Amino acid sequence: MSEERIDEDNLQEEQSDLYEHHRIVVDRGQSLLRIDKFLVTRIVNISRSKIQAAANANCVLVNSVPVKSSYKVKGEDVISMLLPYPVREFETMAEDIELEVIYEDDSVVVVNKRAGMVVHPSFGHYNGTLQNALLFHFQKQENNKEAFPYLVHRIDKDTSGLLLVAKNEYAQASISKQFYDRTVKRKYFALVWGDVQKDEGTITGHIGRNLSNRKLMSVFPEGDYGKHAVSHYKVIERFRYVTLVECQLETGRTHQIRAHFKYIGHTLFNDEFYGGNQILKGVNYSKYKQFVENCFRILPRQALHAYYLCFTHPVTKEKLSFEIPLPEDMQEAILKWRNYRN
Repeated sequence: MSEERIDEDNLQEEQSDLYEHHRIVVDRGQSLLRIDKFLVTRIVNISRSKIQAAANANCVLVNSVPVKSSYKVKGEDVISMLLPYPVREFETMAEDIELEVIYEDDSVVVVNKRAGMVVHPSFGHYNGTLQNALLFHFQKQENNKEAFPYLVHRIDKDTSGLLLVAKNEYAQASISKQFYDRTVKRKYFALVWGDVQKDEGTITGHIGRNLSNRKLMSVFPEGDYGKHAVSHYKVIERFRYVTLVECQLETGRTHQIRAHFKYIGHTLFNDEFYGGNQILKGVNYSKYKQFVENCFRILPRQALHAYYLCFTHPVTKEKLSFEIPLPEDMQEAILKWRNYRN
């Protein structure tokens, strides 16, 4: 038996796509055995119920064909399995934290995450996260007491906007496959430094950890490191020194929009990590500097907002799409730039 762990080296570098892909070639002499029993002995820290949920969501394939958990494997079968990546390293405690729920049913919930909120518990952020808040939200509802917020993607702490969360393992597996198949549509608004010359374009370049600073992501255009990443953009409005753009993600890498725009010379406005908190020099510099610093105070984070989300409901198979306006801090900063330009 041979096994290949796809993307294992970079699973933690996936910003949006919280899944892992297993490929297993069954030994020639393997006797007939249910695939859920077979896989539970081949994959570390997995339960049969997790495998069964994945199979029900068509995330377990044998020789490129989806199978149910009762399928009996035989020699030389090629098994491909997509699993939601477990973001449950820390115990999640329910916490009464204010949430803005955009949509909710028995399978999924869509929230408008505020800037400054971490998505899930991690080192340094053991509580106060979106996952803590959602767990409390579920437990106070009579019909949702047993639900758990299963993550299918995430956005950065200081990015605001729409986030989709599954409420059971089947929904998590089904939506994870949509991310894997790239059928989930996500659009962002970003305010970036400089006058973006092209009205629209595509940024392509592998993204991986910066070789000298692991906290940063860098673009490797030769593809010799990192993971394939594609971002599409179009200009919405120009303000001479900054530009408002719409971005659509084709892939979901850590800091993808932030790293890609840094790479093309248009760092996100007030993105401290990537140098966007440095003032791009303008005319009458002292007054301009004061103006920009005022904008920084109004918008004390990177100017990035996830405003649009479209996916297929895991149960009803209906296409659901959501769109929310810019948050107040970005609206106010953009208004100031518009007035300054005029």
